[in-house]
Amino acid sequence: MPEPEGEPAGSPPPAPHQRPPHRGGVLLDAPAVRRWSALALAALGRAREDIDAINVYPVADGDTGTNLYLTVESAAQAVEAVFAAHETGATRPALSDAVRAMAHGALIGARGNSGTILAQLLRGMAQVLTTPGDEAHAAHADGPLLARALRRAADSAYGAVAHPVEGTVLTVATAAADGADAAGAADCAAVARAAHDVALAALGETPRHLAVLARAGVVDAGGRGFVTVLHTLVEALTGEAPARPGPRPPGDLVGPCAAAPADHTPGEAATEGPAYEVIYLLDAEDAAVDRLRGRLDALGDSLVVVGGDGLWNVHVHVDDAGAAVEAGIEAGRPHRVRITHFGAQTAARPDAAQPPRERAPRAVVAVVPGEGLAELYAQGGATTVHARAGEPPASGELAEAIRRAHAHEVVLLPNDPELRHTAAAAAEQARGDGIRVALIPTRSAVQGIAALAVHEGGRRFDEDVVAMTSAAGATRHGAISVAERQSWTTAGICQAGDVLGLVDGDVAVIGTDLTDTARTVLDRMLSAGGEMVTLVLDDEVPEQVADLLERHVRTRHLAVDTVVYRGGRQGSPMLIGVE
Repeated sequence: MPEPEGEPAGSPPPAPHQRPPHRGGVLLDAPAVRRWSALALAALGRAREDIDAINVYPVADGDTGTNLYLTVESAAQAVEAVFAAHETGATRPALSDAVRAMAHGALIGARGNSGTILAQLLRGMAQVLTTPGDEAHAAHADGPLLARALRRAADSAYGAVAHPVEGTVLTVATAAADGADAAGAADCAAVARAAHDVALAALGETPRHLAVLARAGVVDAGGRGFVTVLHTLVEALTGEAPARPGPRPPGDLVGPCAAAPADHTPGEAATEGPAYEVIYLLDAEDAAVDRLRGRLDALGDSLVVVGGDGLWNVHVHVDDAGAAVEAGIEAGRPHRVRITHFGAQTAARPDAAQPPRERAPRAVVAVVPGEGLAELYAQGGATTVHARAGEPPASGELAEAIRRAHAHEVVLLPNDPELRHTAAAAAEQARGDGIRVALIPTRSAVQGIAALAVHEGGRRFDEDVVAMTSAAGATRHGAISVAERQSWTTAGICQAGDVLGLVDGDVAVIGTDLTDTARTVLDRMLSAGGEMVTLVLDDEVPEQVADLLERHVRTRHLAVDTVVYRGGRQGSPMLIGVE
């Protein structure tokens, strides 16, 4: 039976972040926060599937573990960015820098109900650990201050949830604060350990608070994830994982294997509820957010609004997703809008009554910027990950897509140079699951199209990867975009609203008309030769633009074919490929 902590006892933290406790008592400082975020990410990565399996409340969509992992991944990346910024300087980050980054990263990357609440828990801690003018704790925090931070975390999380329910992560967080308070004037290690132990006991009691958990024979998934985070806090402070709990009474509910009814299927709906989950970041003033809470509360349930200082993360379950987004527009500026249909999620999961399907020999996973391209790639047999404008997928999403492809061998096409490290991390995660993954460093979706066109699952894996890599490498990529502000480019200074023509990632043309700029870019790309032009147009680009460009290529560049696709809302008016 998996333990709720999500960690084997005594497992070491990552070597680069390990440090012995302070002789005068263990303190929380910036390096400890860095170790904590890295350990929490690793632990949630290992516990992700177990937590997903026990997710039955508030919606049994089987993704709580994944959402918590993605939330902490964003938090850990923000902490690493703070340390990277100090690498060339003589000083290291202050405690306030690290905890503020961790909380902010979680806020902007929060996924799902539990991820949003976790972001608020971290924000509550940061509010105490970054109190302005408290010079005594500028470099570190002692045990009593950590206890105060855990209490603020629990209180602020309760305040962020429109209708708090006992038996959830809120109950577990409050228990953690109670345990920390009981530790008195102890150091940070003792406070964290006490918080963890009491939270673990409270986790085992969650089915007694919430009937849906008792019927399913599981503990609260969000609460289990939070206990995992506390477990790694102890490990970050001491270098040792908390000991496993002792024997439990028969029938005690601690995990997905405990007393689960024979007819329960993880992922089956606990109750009928709204059809959509809506999440977005919101730039808005406090007063506008107060009004927004009232409006969203009337539209649906599971309402959680977290954040402050002008930036908020809004989460709600509704039947009318459009109305939820419109409410955000009235309150301020919503962005990174994510709408999930629960029915589609449930349909995507195989029925537990059916035998597990056999793995395919080979699959392709590709990141695509628009719905039209996703359909095109899917027709070519690829599993796709949607990259929204300004919101690149995290490594956890890519790793999950690799697993979803359900194949022994996977070719990964990131289609973006900025995703190189993210894709490499995802490939490494999947290899840990026994999947053979080859990463082809495609820099644009048009290079991915060229690679997919020569993909043959029947030949040897290495030969297929070489052929796909060669096809991608032989495809020059360009794009047409619109400048958002005045800036320097490799082609000179552009103004807001200028049309930019990019070739192989660099601005080559600055123009005022989309069609004229695209003609110039095509001529430059075809000056070195080519056999085929691929144009991927955003849905907002008029059809006649494609006709004009096809005619231009046919007239100016003999024997060059042109193929046109509609990419949907892809964030760029046009993508161009020349093979």
